[in-house]
Amino acid sequence: MRTLRFHENGEPADVLRLETAPVPEPGPGRIRVAVHACGLAPADWALCRGLFPGTLPRGIGCDVSGIVEAVGPGVTDVAVGDRVFGTADFARQPSAGAADRAVLDHWFAVPEGLDLTRAAALPMALSTASWHLARLGLAADSTILINGAGTTIGYAAVQIAVIRGARVIATAGQTYAEQLRTLGAAVVGYGEGLAERVKALGAGQVDLAFDTAPPSGALPELVEIVGDDPKRVLTCSDMAAAAELGVRDTFHEDPAKRTDDELFGVFPEFAQLAAEGRFTVPVAGTFPLTDWRKALEISLTGHARGKLLLLPADAD
Repeated sequence: MRTLRFHENGEPADVLRLETAPVPEPGPGRIRVAVHACGLAPADWALCRGLFPGTLPRGIGCDVSGIVEAVGPGVTDVAVGDRVFGTADFARQPSAGAADRAVLDHWFAVPEGLDLTRAAALPMALSTASWHLARLGLAADSTILINGAGTTIGYAAVQIAVIRGARVIATAGQTYAEQLRTLGAAVVGYGEGLAERVKALGAGQVDLAFDTAPPSGALPELVEIVGDDPKRVLTCSDMAAAAELGVRDTFHEDPAKRTDDELFGVFPEFAQLAAEGRFTVPVAGTFPLTDWRKALEISLTGHARGKLLLLPADAD
């Protein structure tokens, strides 16, 4: 099969190569799929650069949708031919989702009405957004500010928070501002002066803030907005500033609470909502597997404006 992977750490454009490798066999508690679509994310480029080091070679592409081809020992909830979406077992396999076939460590049925391309956009954005909102203690009738609502994680977080009954203030540019308002969020521009713009909304006390935007110096104002309590702010992006300000960040949340249920338990609910047109992760572009460099270039600009997907099954 074809697979996109790296044999050494470095800049992704330098170390990634599209090559031929043996089709992987699913071990206990794993399945193998013929990949329909694979989502790319900044985390993939961080893996290339050495995040979560492991045995090389390693593949990229965590978000996957496809058709089940084989099931490993102990798997009883799917059968060959089923449509599924989920996450590639990138840590224990020499290849991942950016390939003709992939071994998955978590998977869920794709409900009727949801196509495989849109399903592949869901896993990372959905699990990251829902987990961080749970860590913040989001509750119905609370008010949350989501900074970077135009990112895939931020866009997912806005929808989850609204569905859970929270009042949402979103920072975003013009690309998704109108869509976010339609979803039920009050939208303000990002950048300097954010605290004043939020105050001008007249929304009252903001209880929580979730930062999903690329590091831009926003954390001090987010702390101000939530009443100068840095523990009511959680970032999944600006780790350096979080450490200086006492803001919570992804990597210092209690790892014992990072359970499969917290990470993936919402998948069936939100896949069904996606099938009904009530939840979505924007797709910025789709590319044949051989056009991976084009997708990489767009991603590295930081302005993809949605999920970038590789489609290995497309004719190259």
